[in-house]
Amino acid sequence: MDAPRDPDAGPGCAVGLAELDLRVEGCRACPRLVAWREEVARTKRAAFADWTYWGRPVPGFGPSDARLLIIGLAPAAHGGNRTGRMFTGDRSGDVLYQALYDVGLASQPTSVAADDGLELYGVRVTAPVHCAPPDNKPTPGERDTCRPWLVQELRLLRPTLRAVVVLGAFGWQAALPAFAEAGWAVPRPRPAFAHGARVSLDGLALFGCFHVSQRNTFTGRLTPEMLRDVLRTAAERAGLP
Repeated sequence: MDAPRDPDAGPGCAVGLAELDLRVEGCRACPRLVAWREEVARTKRAAFADWTYWGRPVPGFGPSDARLLIIGLAPAAHGGNRTGRMFTGDRSGDVLYQALYDVGLASQPTSVAADDGLELYGVRVTAPVHCAPPDNKPTPGERDTCRPWLVQELRLLRPTLRAVVVLGAFGWQAALPAFAEAGWAVPRPRPAFAHGARVSLDGLALFGCFHVSQRNTFTGRLTPEMLRDVLRTAAERAGLP
């Protein structure tokens, strides 16, 4: 049962996942990120001049009983910061959701708006930083300030969570301390990130995957086949069809 709502509670307070998402949306803890996300929402990109930008922290997306979690980096300035949904409205999301659809984990291959009808099957998508950062580069301090949200999300997902795919070295470095704080036993020294890395955390399978950034997908460092292989393996480990 979800804990009673306390509108003044901070990120560490026990709540249900829907309530956690609402609290994430209202966070203003990092002045630089608040200023940037709101400036982008005001000035917009010419191609999206008719959009009303979200301009707030972007919560996780997917069912509360997810068996597989995908952890990225942070919302894109004109992607999630515009649409209000993780990996929605940008090239990275185009690659990720196409792959999820290809392996049977998404209802459609595109993700363009929060009301486009997309559903994820047993999968949730989140990030260690919930606000769009300048140059797609959160600072270590911003990463650490945002960590309690991820810790709480992991605790709420723990009853059903069986596998996690972490996209990129930044996400990997941010996720391991969050797993430790959420109660999983993380090996020491902490495992290094690599594409195809696999670590067992108290029965939870943690997979490393290159990030779906344009830098990786345009150069062929991460191909659709490579991404599908990781997702398919993680889904099998999570017990998803």
